[in-house]
Amino acid sequence: MSSWFSRLLPKTLPEPEQLTIAHGADTLAVTFVRNARARRASLRVDPANRRIVLTAPLRMARGTAVGFAEAQAGWIATRLRRLPERRPFRDGAEIPVFGVPHVIRHRTDRRGTVWRQDGEIHVAGGIDHLPRRLRDWLVAELKVRLVPLVHAKAAQVERPVKRITVRDSRSRWGSCGPDAAMSFSWRLVFAPPEVLDYLVAHEVAHLVHLNHSPRFWALARTLCDGPIERPQAWLKQNGEVLLQYGE
Repeated sequence: MSSWFSRLLPKTLPEPEQLTIAHGADTLAVTFVRNARARRASLRVDPANRRIVLTAPLRMARGTAVGFAEAQAGWIATRLRRLPERRPFRDGAEIPVFGVPHVIRHRTDRRGTVWRQDGEIHVAGGIDHLPRRLRDWLVAELKVRLVPLVHAKAAQVERPVKRITVRDSRSRWGSCGPDAAMSFSWRLVFAPPEVLDYLVAHEVAHLVHLNHSPRFWALARTLCDGPIERPQAWLKQNGEVLLQYGE
């Protein structure tokens, strides 16, 4: 970017603005953000935060951007209605662990531990600590499967992995940086094993190809234990649900 053009741009982006859009008798919540790279106004669903995001270029008049959102009020209302329900961690709730349904049981007769037994996950201690303790346990369960799987597939391409982290990533299921550091969403613990296998194959393939070229996809298919179409379709259909589990 040339220096003269850089001087024309604001040094900092405006803070996101919370808007309300009227749609019949309803009032729809929309988050308005500016983006220096945007060429036009656009709307997207943010299922993790259960909101619609309106993005506009820096130079677009606010009224123009808001008018675009108002014209799409029907679409916004439909997408908000389609968002899956929240699935908080609480006694009696059902959650999948690697695709297998389990019922959460709060155990007041035990202290500070979590264990799985006969299709149930028992969480001891105070009820206020149940969400955190259950999440910590789920993250540990994911790492038990994830870490060996990453190293096994990395060995197939003869590339080292610098670091493997598990985070609450809400925009992507996994990532692989040019420094061979990988990161995965902890919510993959809810997905079937074939989905985890596919995502690990995907990120390991990036150790060789930092792009999505035909060569990348050919390698990802080789690294995946089965056809990639099925886990891809599963994520497309169920990904928004995974983001609803937890606090």
